[in-house]
Amino acid sequence: MSVMSAAPQFTKPLHMRSPGPRGRRHTLPASEFRSLSPEDAISVFEIEREAFISVSGECPLYLDEVRHFLTLCPELSLGWFEEGRLVAFIIGSLWDQERLNADAMTLHKPHGTTVHIHVLAVHRTFRQQGKGSILMWRYLQYLRCLPYVRRALLMCEDFLVPFYQKSGFKVRGPSQVTVGPLTFIEMLHTVRGHAFMRRNSGC
Repeated sequence: MSVMSAAPQFTKPLHMRSPGPRGRRHTLPASEFRSLSPEDAISVFEIEREAFISVSGECPLYLDEVRHFLTLCPELSLGWFEEGRLVAFIIGSLWDQERLNADAMTLHKPHGTTVHIHVLAVHRTFRQQGKGSILMWRYLQYLRCLPYVRRALLMCEDFLVPFYQKSGFKVRGPSQVTVGPLTFIEMLHTVRGHAFMRRNSGC
């Protein structure tokens, strides 16, 4: 339920990287991708609230739900930070059924093989710069490094379908989930090539 001069190079979220050489960092990295933590929840929710409530009056995840998923499965989130400031993020959890239903909105199924992408949002001052597409590309590359993930599902409003199709998602039809008067389209991305990606991408 979601929103460079060279091609972006995928790197693992910060918590999965090998420690580098010790040294004093004098400045924050210009651009950094890493998994989110419960400490990021307020920044996440502030971006999400502005992006969604102003448009539809509803949030995919409210603050307690953001904290819930960032505690249970932080490895299925990805944040984009510019000079230490969160500018865009994705939050996902695991699901174990063929289609999304109301339970998928709040549950994390640790033995599932489907990633339910709950939300993608970009800070208002960084929109219309392609950041959402770049972040989704990196997230899907990361999912290919997780051997237990077979596919990703999300639900979105009609006007966002072309955005997700450009990232390789396919329409499955109307979602079983509704939120008040809002209806959604369910979309699927099949995660392929686990063995190849593990051998060749440093996963």
